[in-house]
Amino acid sequence: MLNFSPDHLDRHPSVEAYAAAKGRIFENQTAMDWSVINADDPAVLALARRGRARTRLFSKETALADGTVVEDGWIVDRRVDRADRLVPLRAIHLLGPHLVNDVMAAATVGALAGAAPAAMTAAVESFRGLEHAMELVADVGGVRFVNDSKATNVESALRSIESFDRDLVAIIGGKFKGGDLGLLRAPLQARAKAVVAIGEARPIVRKALESALPVYEAESFSEAIARAYALAQPSGVVLLAPACASFDMFRDYAERGRSFKEEVRKLTADS
Repeated sequence: MLNFSPDHLDRHPSVEAYAAAKGRIFENQTAMDWSVINADDPAVLALARRGRARTRLFSKETALADGTVVEDGWIVDRRVDRADRLVPLRAIHLLGPHLVNDVMAAATVGALAGAAPAAMTAAVESFRGLEHAMELVADVGGVRFVNDSKATNVESALRSIESFDRDLVAIIGGKFKGGDLGLLRAPLQARAKAVVAIGEARPIVRKALESALPVYEAESFSEAIARAYALAQPSGVVLLAPACASFDMFRDYAERGRSFKEEVRKLTADS
């Protein structure tokens, strides 16, 4: 389990009920199973305590005497009596520092399964990410377009936003699932030029963020991308990080991501 944050509150009556549902994955494990847990997330640690499985911790921030950690530019399998280097950080070719956690979790599973460090490193070296997850789509006239359509809650959108330093234009909105969009205010104010709000959540996005930076509402998805492109020029980043579900405008987040890429292709053709 990588992290826990409020989500799907349009279907769960409370954050506590949502956490209980998530925690059932641990309750159904046996003493012969393993749980791989992010030690930097207190909520994840609390949920994992409900289970009977053997636990293996990983942490990018916390010092662990026994677990997977980052040391001297390497992901390291640290035991009480030894430390084995698994994967060098330079082998990771993914946008966003938060995705190092994903690689650490995968390396932990690999180590438990007996995979060789060289094989894990080769796999990480060749992996360029998943579609719709911090996917670099194109550079159009100096503006980079990044598709993180899978960022369907506030926490995942926050991590996406924090992956960039400046001149960001974020496309946010869709079918709101709950959570506090105000958590995006300070990170956006520090690195973004503007937000383009889409879908049913447009008034919610505006109310949450307009005190921090300009918020523009778009009637259509194509209008949103064209507006974001204009705002990001000459050398910024257009980031689709909706913090919302897609069901008001699309079948799912994948269709939303594909539509984003198609609109970017049109811009490429016109430039």
